[in-house]
Amino acid sequence: MSIPASLPELDQSIVPVWRHGYRFQFEPAQDAYVLLYPEGMIKLNESASIIGQHIDGQATIADIIQKVQAMFGDIPEIEQDIIEYMLVAQREHWIDLI
Repeated sequence: MSIPASLPELDQSIVPVWRHGYRFQFEPAQDAYVLLYPEGMIKLNESASIIGQHIDGQATIADIIQKVQAMFGDIPEIEQDIIEYMLVAQREHWIDLI
């Protein structure tokens, strides 16, 4: 799938990792996945939670795209959604791309 011109190119061989001090987990009190960090907590929506579950410090962005596509089928928007998530998460300092 080609990335729209509005999105920068992102090397899909990059491995996303949660930044030091950030922890992704299911929070029963919220009945949702959250991202905990020293200043607070972010409650993630369903799609962000699905992507977050695959950020393990070993899977590349391409691996994550393949895993999510295996869960939901070859929906064209999946790749774009994951790339957008990675860019936002990096901009917000939730993840590092190594």
